[in-house]
Amino acid sequence: MEEYEKNIIPHIEAIYETFTSLEKNIADFFIRREGKGDLSAKNVAKQLYVSEASLSRFAKKCGYKGYREFLFCYEQTGAPINRPPASDHIKMVLNSYQELLNKSYSLMDEEQIDRIESILSQKKRIYVYGKGSSGLVGMEMKLRFMRIGVNLEAITDDHIMKMNSVLVDEDCAVIGISVSGKTAEVIESLKAAKRCGATTVLMTSHIDKQFKSFCDEVVLCAVKENLETGKAISPQFPILIMVDIIYSRMLRADEFRRGTLHDYTLEALDERG
Repeated sequence: MEEYEKNIIPHIEAIYETFTSLEKNIADFFIRREGKGDLSAKNVAKQLYVSEASLSRFAKKCGYKGYREFLFCYEQTGAPINRPPASDHIKMVLNSYQELLNKSYSLMDEEQIDRIESILSQKKRIYVYGKGSSGLVGMEMKLRFMRIGVNLEAITDDHIMKMNSVLVDEDCAVIGISVSGKTAEVIESLKAAKRCGATTVLMTSHIDKQFKSFCDEVVLCAVKENLETGKAISPQFPILIMVDIIYSRMLRADEFRRGTLHDYTLEALDERG
């Protein structure tokens, strides 16, 4: 089982909004700092144009007795002292996520990501089919991609999937999500969409020769034993990794327009909130 080092940076980030402007300046220094150097209170205060007393107040706000204790933990990449090590079940969960991240990296096909980005950019309408946890991923995709101007609709109802799949055409793309690759409603709806001329993509953790007959792209996602049951970790996780990679690729392909749209949608939400 892997050993995990606790770092105080996430703790600083978690309480960042409680800091004053001066304290945020200090926090930014420690969050973004790379390499080694003199971190004595005198030297840091000089670099940041703050007083040593300000560093002490900052350290205390982070939960330490003073700057020296904060600095000791920071340099040791340790969390607040006296915190017991993580128990085995917590390490098991973290190890599972790390394993899936490593597998996702191994499975990632950058040329395929580029092709899917092209599909999503060119098609007038995109539909995402998914049941259960896969349906939740579809809803997340809808919320995220519409922020960058992608006309995407998530469908999780069996009957609507079937009806919609015979109404699509060559101007549409249909993405099916099935971790097992055996969700009958999703697979049959993809087949129907392909017959109607739509471009089809399947996101799954299991490959099957039959997929090639009705899928233009099969995106392989990482898998772990009993992942579908969600007993240890969320089964959506490997799919969400690939969704984020595609999303990031789309932003990079048209960063100015899509980035601007993203900012506008956030502003609209703030105004109505």
